[in-house]
Amino acid sequence: MKRAKVTSGDVARLADVSQSAVSRSFSEDASVSAVTRAKVLKAARKLGYRPNVIARAMISGRSRLIAVLVAYLDNQFYPIVIEQLSRALQERGFHVLLFITDTGNQDVVVQQMMGYQVEGIVMASASLSSTLARECAQTGIPVVLFNRYAPSSPASSVTSDNIEGGRLVARYLVDGGHKRIAYIAGSEDSSTNRDREAGFYRGLAESSQIVWARAVGNYSFEGAADATRQLCSSKIKPDAIFVANDHMAFSVMDVLRIEMKLHIPNDISIIGYDDVPEADWGGYKLTTVRQPSEAMIDATISILMEQIQQETVSRRAAILPAELIVRQSARLPKNKS
Repeated sequence: MKRAKVTSGDVARLADVSQSAVSRSFSEDASVSAVTRAKVLKAARKLGYRPNVIARAMISGRSRLIAVLVAYLDNQFYPIVIEQLSRALQERGFHVLLFITDTGNQDVVVQQMMGYQVEGIVMASASLSSTLARECAQTGIPVVLFNRYAPSSPASSVTSDNIEGGRLVARYLVDGGHKRIAYIAGSEDSSTNRDREAGFYRGLAESSQIVWARAVGNYSFEGAADATRQLCSSKIKPDAIFVANDHMAFSVMDVLRIEMKLHIPNDISIIGYDDVPEADWGGYKLTTVRQPSEAMIDATISILMEQIQQETVSRRAAILPAELIVRQSARLPKNKS
């Protein structure tokens, strides 16, 4: 038997209150007496009533939705971030609407997001054209690029200090006595890769060294494996490799140990970037640069909440410190052994 739809009017009649009292009783910040709210909730439970969140959003103009767009989830960093971000937003009365898209320009998907009347947008491992970013700003929707930035975009951004992170890696490898230091890049067009590589080169230059060899892994497991084979195809191999993120570094280590029978770090040192939980697993013990994900999430939410409450959009940029986490995949400098 098809169940009849229960309305707020039904609840109001049973509770002997007005419909507006029913609406206020289901709004945390609305003014309603404790007695009235108790009567409404008791009637709602008896009738099996649930407020229509979409309808209320249309009336109030507040959807309480934050759209999150990610281009890929195979990098272990992003599933963790999405979980932490979702929980933190829920604690503030917001919910996440997740969109997955291909890499490249995601303007079409962002247009779809805006159709859901979202109050803010977070883009992780994704890009946004300056034109659409300006359109979002004009319509009062704050956009935060997470772990990315675009200098020409009006969108806000939250990143770790990728330049300093790359520099820390270079100094550590140089101090460890390495001379043939290679780099495996991520996506050539990503700000994270550009800054990590720039900082890495700067750190090498400070010790009068240059990168010995370079290959591109495109932030993929397979791409990193191919890049490793390319770097180690000749008789003389690198004695250290800085890999642009941990996801690729795991692939690099697997190829070196399983295919090439090399020992890490005795034959070759490996350093990654992100410090995902798997980096501390016994099979890897990866020395890596830690991105402060919790602090980055806090900064992202702070920017969103401030601009949603003020109903104004302005460009903000948060750059948080990175930290080198020393484990066992890279040879220790002599003064630290």
